[in-house]
Amino acid sequence: MRIPSLPGPFWLGLRMFVPIAISIAAYGVVWGVLAGQAGMSVLEVALMSGLVYAGASQFVVLEMWTPGQLPIVSIVVAAAIVNLRVLLMTATLRPLAGHLPLPRALAVMFLVSDEPWALTMGEVRKGRGSLAFLVGAGVLCWASWMVSTLVGRVLGAFIDDPTRYGLDFAFTATFLALLLGMWKGRGDLVPWIAGGLIAIVTARLVEGNWYIVAGGLGGSLAGAVFDHFAGRRETRDVA
Repeated sequence: MRIPSLPGPFWLGLRMFVPIAISIAAYGVVWGVLAGQAGMSVLEVALMSGLVYAGASQFVVLEMWTPGQLPIVSIVVAAAIVNLRVLLMTATLRPLAGHLPLPRALAVMFLVSDEPWALTMGEVRKGRGSLAFLVGAGVLCWASWMVSTLVGRVLGAFIDDPTRYGLDFAFTATFLALLLGMWKGRGDLVPWIAGGLIAIVTARLVEGNWYIVAGGLGGSLAGAVFDHFAGRRETRDVA
């Protein structure tokens, strides 16, 4: 039986994602090391990375992980709040996946995370984005995260302090690169600055990781308000 070949955009997405996958693997190792220090087993790391597949919420969960006394409800709620942005990201992909049957669409959307989505949307703006491109980038993203977190967990006994190797900066470096790649103009400064300031203030006033949620929601709201008034001003100018 002949195995159907994968389309060219799939391989393009996979190839273009390689540099990002290297950075993801770096902070995936960090997460694996920290997961071991928090008391997570290799199986638990595999299940969380493979099924949850969400770096930001997995870092948040680590601070709540207490073997034998897991606050299940709090963990689920925190992970859901941190990942609310994924609903918005998948909504923007409807033009690419709207024709698929629901089971296949859900399977594709499982592969959506910040980095593959950002890379795909960049290609969409250039007129080259496709569902196969997203799947190619998403498959490599999932594989690099899965493998690297397991490696970090297994080798954690030999990496007692990730900061000694600069691995703690990999997470930040990846998102800085994505932000620069998505830069469209000075208007982007409004949600970025607003989100950053709100996150800093929240981190100082509220314990835990609520600054992530506050910064994301605050930046999104600021961007929406700015776009609304900018659109009204352009309408007046045209009139």
